[in-house]
Amino acid sequence: MNFKTDLYRSSLTLLTDLYQITMAYGYWKSGRNNDEAVFNLSFRGNPFNGGYSVACGLSHVMDYLSNLKFDETDIDYLGTLHGNDQKPLFEKEFLEYLRDMEFKLDVDAIPEGTVVFAHEPLIRVKGSLLACQLVESPFLNMVNFQTLIATKAARICQSAQGEPVVEFGLRRAQGIDGSLSASRAAYIGGCTATSNVLAGKLFGIPVKGTHAHSWVMSFDDELSAFDAYAKALSNNCIFLVDTYDTLEGVRNAVEIGRRLRKTGHEMVGIRLDSGDLAYLSIEARKILDEAGFPKVAIVATNDLDEHLISSLKQQGATIAVWGVGTKLVTAYDQPALGGVYKLSAIRREGGDWQYKVKLSEQSLKTSTPGILQVRRFRDENGYVADMIYDTLIGAPDKPTIIDPMDPFRRKELDSSNLEHEDLLVPVFRGGRKVYEQPALDEIRQRTISQLKNLHQGIRRLDNPHSYPAGLEQRLYDLKMKLILDARA
Repeated sequence: MNFKTDLYRSSLTLLTDLYQITMAYGYWKSGRNNDEAVFNLSFRGNPFNGGYSVACGLSHVMDYLSNLKFDETDIDYLGTLHGNDQKPLFEKEFLEYLRDMEFKLDVDAIPEGTVVFAHEPLIRVKGSLLACQLVESPFLNMVNFQTLIATKAARICQSAQGEPVVEFGLRRAQGIDGSLSASRAAYIGGCTATSNVLAGKLFGIPVKGTHAHSWVMSFDDELSAFDAYAKALSNNCIFLVDTYDTLEGVRNAVEIGRRLRKTGHEMVGIRLDSGDLAYLSIEARKILDEAGFPKVAIVATNDLDEHLISSLKQQGATIAVWGVGTKLVTAYDQPALGGVYKLSAIRREGGDWQYKVKLSEQSLKTSTPGILQVRRFRDENGYVADMIYDTLIGAPDKPTIIDPMDPFRRKELDSSNLEHEDLLVPVFRGGRKVYEQPALDEIRQRTISQLKNLHQGIRRLDNPHSYPAGLEQRLYDLKMKLILDARA
């Protein structure tokens, strides 16, 4: 069955910050709108004090760019904007230019579901300076949030040690788009399902759910509530047992489970949503097993995250399915990734590339120049190191990579003894899509496979080992020269 999957019906071209359009106007006024530029989208540090991140959001970037065009309503609105003198902010001729322009960009990107690290370009954009500038804000909006949530989901799923994790965050998410983007990213990060039915329709994610406390409270007693639910949904019976007394609720669930069994159906599980989840799950398991329901799953919810799940596992909790909501979809302990989009090279028509570097009092905020690519090396045990290099300088056979934050942290590699792949792949050429986005299940499996190739020390939740991801030495030397030249 084919469903209509476009959430937004109107143009998203104005999903940007005003300063992007004022800069575009400035480029146009100064005759620089057709200068060729390269921008790189990256982030400065792995979130949650972790050792890795999971790239996500490219699909939305591709959809956005495929439909990017200023329509008449966009132009009309921009025409209403005024400066401090109450005169129009933009000339009519510039607005006509925007109305007619085509975004003929070359875009290379790291596929979704790839494990990535700080300072690596997730997306590289090349094209006219004006067009490259205009896509900055929406690209960051789409990649920052989804990469953050996919990474959080991967950490939570790692804590669950292979047990199913269901994303339950719709009611606590940051708005409609926040909930949908979070559901998609959480699935890519490893979750098995979502409670969000619209996300199921739009993205093909499996949907799961049971009932709330209000269902139980609407009946005279808990047993009657469970019985009515079982008669209505005999093939989907997971009973929420903590409305009044949790362990008594488990016994009531057992009673209804026996009635279900007589009709040829089986109780699927019980859900714990409050209290001491370790103790209650252990006691509930005893009740279920002694009653002849060893296959009934214990589902836990209640403000779970990777740290609480790890603690519950260590306490011997008998929970088999984890429902995670608020702390997943809001990235509770770090609500923003901090991705950036920086100009790294520019040239006039017919001229040579001029590499650009942005300085800062903080070395973390100094950008990397060049037309960048990421090469990942691996041996029979998994990933060894990532090298960020400039495509014009090239990659040597025996490179040295240097941590951009610590020049004394270096790693020498012999590529003749290692397999390697370049992570950035062509996505758009001249504004035309040349990359076929994999199915969502394939992207999810990519995440799982990528994580297996990371050393366990890099995957651990607390104080992870640092994965070697750095600049190829000649690129590092070029960056240092540009910094010194700029400061001089």
